[in-house]
Amino acid sequence: MSENKKADLMHRITELSFVLDEMRLFLDTHPECAEGLEYYNRHARLRAEAIDEYTRLYGPIRFYDVTDTNSWQWVAGPWPWEGAC
Repeated sequence: MSENKKADLMHRITELSFVLDEMRLFLDTHPECAEGLEYYNRHARLRAEAIDEYTRLYGPIRFYDVTDTNSWQWVAGPWPWEGAC
């Protein structure tokens, strides 16, 4: 996989995270909106799929996704301030 694919996937995760943050605010004031809830749930699934794909291809981006029981993968790659993003 190319670095461009990695950056594109991280960008997609960031976009979907923003959508979910905005929808949470909307649903706080419109909790009975079925369309809003469906929109939130659809984008939550898309974000989960994108995170799963990123984790499978490049390693964990959330500390609770570390699956290796023999080492702590969370600190294995470069940090964002080291040019990882």
